[in-house]
Amino acid sequence: MGRWFAALLALAALSACTVRAADGDGKQGSPVRIELPGSSPPATPKDDKPSSSPTEKETEPAPQVLWSRGDTGRDVRELQARLRQVAWLFDGPTGSYDELTERAVEGFQGKRGLPKTGETDTVTWQRLLRMTREPGKWDLYLMGGQQADAPDPRCLTGRVLCISKSSRTLRWMIDGRTVTTVEVRFGSQYTPTREGVFSVYWKSRHHVSTLYDSPMPYAMFFSGGQAVHYSSDFAAQGYAGASHGCVNVRDEAAIADLFTQVRNGDKVVVHW
Repeated sequence: MGRWFAALLALAALSACTVRAADGDGKQGSPVRIELPGSSPPATPKDDKPSSSPTEKETEPAPQVLWSRGDTGRDVRELQARLRQVAWLFDGPTGSYDELTERAVEGFQGKRGLPKTGETDTVTWQRLLRMTREPGKWDLYLMGGQQADAPDPRCLTGRVLCISKSSRTLRWMIDGRTVTTVEVRFGSQYTPTREGVFSVYWKSRHHVSTLYDSPMPYAMFFSGGQAVHYSSDFAAQGYAGASHGCVNVRDEAAIADLFTQVRNGDKVVVHW
């Protein structure tokens, strides 16, 4: 029996197969693996898996230019409004990517270690978005530029100063025809401009407020101490400020001309 088993082992060594050795009682035992010298170990299910190649590091896409000098539009207004929030721009928004906007973008980029191109690319824009809030309507039109809305029906007859709080504009109308349109500013929530139908009861070319000790040139009073008048503060600050209840006009030449046309008794309509 010993010689038979030795021969069997020799044959297995030649074929590198797996055999079962007999137990002492003649029963088949566990399989025995016979390896030839220098042969490789058998593959396991884990070894069968293809080896994973190292993952290449993903490269970030190059920044894309969104807006640059010469561009115009609502997006440029938003850019300028956000630059104002972080004190890199003090004029506008105008909706035009001008030299001031370019310098403001360049300064913002340099402060944050970005390439100082003066062009607003995707990286610059995302950084600015994270640092600012969504601008409101009058943040976008801080220095004007909003179109006048349709006149109130009460403005369509006679001589009327038709004043819209929605579009912040004043139309000087005669018999339904718009003669002049100017941008206007109103009182704050604490000193609101009254709404309704009034009439001009007094004009004062060089008026100075006795209550606030402030100039009110070309004043046309329509409700108590509230008047339509020129405001140098409105001309300088735009909608960043407010009046004490009056209707401010910032175009001095336009209101000077309007002052000569409007008469006492002409209608004033303040509406939304």
